[in-house]
Amino acid sequence: MKERVTGMVLSAATIGEYDKRVVLLTKERGRISAFARGARRPRSPLSAATEPFTFGEFFIYRGRDSYSIEQVEVENYFPELRQNLEHLYLALYFCEVADYFTREGMTAKHELNLLYLSLRALSVPSLPEELVRYIYEFRMLAIAGEAPRIFECIRCGKTENLHHFYVGDAGIVCDDCHDGKTGILLSETAIYTLQRILSSPLQKLYTFSVSEAVLVQLKEVVSRYFKVHTDRTFHSLDMLDMGF
Repeated sequence: MKERVTGMVLSAATIGEYDKRVVLLTKERGRISAFARGARRPRSPLSAATEPFTFGEFFIYRGRDSYSIEQVEVENYFPELRQNLEHLYLALYFCEVADYFTREGMTAKHELNLLYLSLRALSVPSLPEELVRYIYEFRMLAIAGEAPRIFECIRCGKTENLHHFYVGDAGIVCDDCHDGKTGILLSETAIYTLQRILSSPLQKLYTFSVSEAVLVQLKEVVSRYFKVHTDRTFHSLDMLDMGF
């Protein structure tokens, strides 16, 4: 059965002398694996269209045990990412994260949109790469149903004086409920930034920047919280020597 799906190539591997095995993140069918037969032959129209970050319309054929890619209408392949090594490995990391949080047979509209917008954001000069990373990680957790409670105190429900993030309890605690020992102390600006990441429409997600002090707080919260909710080593991070 032939289908047309909107998606992005997350990864590609060589199969035999001329073929590729491609992992696609699709809006309609989530994450799927597909064969691109002859994609490594000279002048194959599938050669460039099956490289990581390629976004567009994929015409696939669903066989008994696997999918095959027959044609691709490319809308964007993010060539600028390959001109900056840090951006390249961050983009590969974003693809790894998308692979981790998606499944076959489950629609992935929001995950695909977030990935696409995040790759675009890496090329915006006014946005620090670190900020793009923490926004992506935190929002992806929310899409996966792992968002912390950060709009009211997880102990009493108050919405004022929220300054302490408890990683293990997945939420924020007000000054009155804080035990004085645990929790990550955050400024009001940092709290507002976390709330903005969770509540903004995806199209508005990368329309702001933050101070260096807030960025440091975001790093501590998001990095620790993200690690708690993932159990995979993301190999692209090992290639990054960026200090964040």
